[in-house]
Amino acid sequence: MASLPVVDSPSGAGAAPAPLVDSHCHIVFRQFEDDLDGVAARWRQAGVRALVHACVEPGEIPAIRALADRFPEMRYSVGVHPLDTEHWQADTAMVLREAALADDRVVAIGELGLDLYRQKNLEEQLAMLRPQLDLASELDLPVIIHCRDAAEPMLAELQQRHRLGAGLKGVMHCWGGTPAEMETFLELGLFISFSGTVTFPKALDTHECVRRVPAERLLVETDCPFLSPVPRRGQRNEPAHVALVAERVAELRGESLANLARSSSANAVTLFGLKLDKV
Repeated sequence: MASLPVVDSPSGAGAAPAPLVDSHCHIVFRQFEDDLDGVAARWRQAGVRALVHACVEPGEIPAIRALADRFPEMRYSVGVHPLDTEHWQADTAMVLREAALADDRVVAIGELGLDLYRQKNLEEQLAMLRPQLDLASELDLPVIIHCRDAAEPMLAELQQRHRLGAGLKGVMHCWGGTPAEMETFLELGLFISFSGTVTFPKALDTHECVRRVPAERLLVETDCPFLSPVPRRGQRNEPAHVALVAERVAELRGESLANLARSSSANAVTLFGLKLDKV
């Protein structure tokens, strides 16, 4: 695994109070076309030392790889989002496998999963999910799991694999389920990642999950350009805003931001196999 560099903050910005990892972002989207250098300057100033760029369909992979060439602190995943079933073809699993093997900056398979909030095509989504889980097992890579209104079938799929000795490492990204649901995924060894929704006043279940999740299983993310945290809600989200997520998570857990940043970054290093010095 190629080591991540220590990237200095912009001149005059001062040292970041603690290292941060944005464990899930999407900056390949058109919302960032016009000012990506400024976006990068802001994430560096905010102390973001590494980013994991999630992939939603194979057509993105060349552009994400180019971003990783441009920004050395970036690593990425390859996969197909559950709402992008139209991008799953007979050779897609092979395409993902070849992309993962071709670049050691690929640190996960995903984002994959189930979403029964926007679509109800469970069997079609499962048919796309299962080969991606198989690929992650074959390559010994973690999975980035999107799960919305689908905790029961997602859990059933993962539990069956666990019983067969094919358990997976990974993260429930942008967690928005209940504390009880979270406990079941924790029992399978998964990490739980929190996004800007944790800053929303009415996200009470998410707040309780933040309080309960073990420190060694907690990640923070932006899921940008979506879900910008308070007080940026309604604006385009960007990786620098992971500092606002971390701040709210720390507040809910009654710990310092510096401690939360260090532990969540160390968890990202552990899960994704990052080589990040001094986290």
